[in-house]
Amino acid sequence: MIVKQWISGIAKKKLRSGPSILSAALLGALAVTSAQAAGSDPIGVAMPTKSSQRWIDDGNNIVRLLKAKGYKPDLQYADDDIPTQLAQIENMLTKGAKILVVASIDGTTLSDVLAKAHERGVTVIAYDRLIKGTPNVDYYATFDNYKVGVQQATSIVDALGLKEGKGPFNIELFGGSPDDNNAYFFYDGALSVLKPYLDSKKLVVRSGQFGMDKVSILRWDPATAQARMDNLLSAYYGTAHLDAVLSPYDGISTAILSSVKSVGYGSGGVTLPVVSGQDAELQSVKSIIAGEQTATIFKDTRDLAKVTVAMIDAIEAVQQPEVNDVKTYNNGKKIVPSYLLTPVIVTKANWKSALVDTGYYSLDQLK
Repeated sequence: MIVKQWISGIAKKKLRSGPSILSAALLGALAVTSAQAAGSDPIGVAMPTKSSQRWIDDGNNIVRLLKAKGYKPDLQYADDDIPTQLAQIENMLTKGAKILVVASIDGTTLSDVLAKAHERGVTVIAYDRLIKGTPNVDYYATFDNYKVGVQQATSIVDALGLKEGKGPFNIELFGGSPDDNNAYFFYDGALSVLKPYLDSKKLVVRSGQFGMDKVSILRWDPATAQARMDNLLSAYYGTAHLDAVLSPYDGISTAILSSVKSVGYGSGGVTLPVVSGQDAELQSVKSIIAGEQTATIFKDTRDLAKVTVAMIDAIEAVQQPEVNDVKTYNNGKKIVPSYLLTPVIVTKANWKSALVDTGYYSLDQLK
């Protein structure tokens, strides 16, 4: 039987280095044999959408690891529809799941269904996106989301040569979905790097649009992002050159590049703007290699899956899952004990070592 574990006075254990190097304790948890680890109840895995390759990879990685240990994963995708995800989680509970792994569509909408889960003694792991407004989330497995934003902005600063005193440059800001808690960490992390250059006018936002209330893109939708970029170009860049765009996600980056190309950037001597990204999606990596998108942030979903399954192993063994952060992620009801992995900036200079040499992509995939 699964016993819900609560963290109290846990000694924090830090990552040693890099996104692919896990601690000895975590590797030890991963070594639990199938006979020891696998329970008879299904493990519910609720993912938000298949519209991004990243989430498909997440689901596949978790299922592969769970099956290798003898667990019975119940993986469901909700097509970015909140009622569908709620119904899927309800169904997982009906089928007897005692552990839920949930990558939420909207982290504020799960309170009622997770209250039911709590009543049934179910342990809930928030996967990559923090679940908010409920005490009934036990653990959080994710990347250092503030650092993701710092890295996105750093890729822009480095590409423009701002540290060397170059500028001024025109920049526009895009944020992630306002219903995704991570989006605020990305934006705040990025602004912590960009603010000194904005204050000194080395970076200028010609539209004057700042803050997640103005720059966010609901559901991370590329079409919405492209429409916003079209409008910005039309309203503020008739004769001025757009030099950089802070983009929080590769799908949005692709849409931004499509928009600027449609008005002549990238041809006739008009240079493309510097564009950041996130998730190392295949199309964006190819774009980086081709010299179009400037950078992406690589979050190795294989390691995130390992962390999550290690948490499941510990819960099944009636032990405390390993965490390395018990201060940062306040969901409005509690500080959620978290395990944070380290993201990596990928550019044209290091894409092969970061993505091919680690086995994430093959060279054939990137041709």
